[in-house]
Amino acid sequence: MMRWLFFFFLAIGTCHAQLDINHLTGDLYTYTTYHDLGGDHPYPANGTYLVTDEGVVLIDSPWDKTQCQPLLDSIQKRHGKKVVLCLATHFHADRTGSFDYLKSIGIKTYSSKHTLQLCKKNNEQQAQFTFEKDTVFTIGGYKIQTFYPGAGHSRDNIVVWFGKDRVLHGGCFVKSTESPDLGNLSDADVKAWPQSVQKTLAQFPDARFVIPGHQGWQSNQGLQHTLQLLSEYKKR
Repeated sequence: MMRWLFFFFLAIGTCHAQLDINHLTGDLYTYTTYHDLGGDHPYPANGTYLVTDEGVVLIDSPWDKTQCQPLLDSIQKRHGKKVVLCLATHFHADRTGSFDYLKSIGIKTYSSKHTLQLCKKNNEQQAQFTFEKDTVFTIGGYKIQTFYPGAGHSRDNIVVWFGKDRVLHGGCFVKSTESPDLGNLSDADVKAWPQSVQKTLAQFPDARFVIPGHQGWQSNQGLQHTLQLLSEYKKR
């Protein structure tokens, strides 16, 4: 009996470690999935989703398809609605890693054309639909705006603005205030990044929430913290 209880609680802990969902404001939520990158603990990646009368919109997909269905099931159970669209903010697998699975079950996937080009070049999963310039999606009467600030974490990174609720999904372009450094710079442009951040701050000066790609999202000072990290990096 005690052994069964041990495995029961282990299973609960494992399930919790794979998916966290938190309410932001209105019909907006964050979700966090985790991936083993070889460190002491699984590494978190943040996405955002919006619940509308026409279905649910995901901003960024889970790392892989094994994490995707639990997220879809949780959304269905919690809101009684299906995901209808997923939009990636850049080409890395923590943003596009479930695109093939989403497409296979009839969910539309979107990215910028720049992201699609980099997905093809780097053998990452590709969106079914693309857009070339900053675009406004209107789903269930809610307007979602994409904005390309310039190169930063990657050359194709975009941010997504939910104007009604003043929520900015920054993706990996924005570092969490918990982050001690700039993280993965393999595809970054650290020279252009500060100007790109300044453009974003000018475009969205009054964000209530700024959701970074990884780690804690509770502070709205992620853009300012990213600038500080870039300044420290430049001094080295």
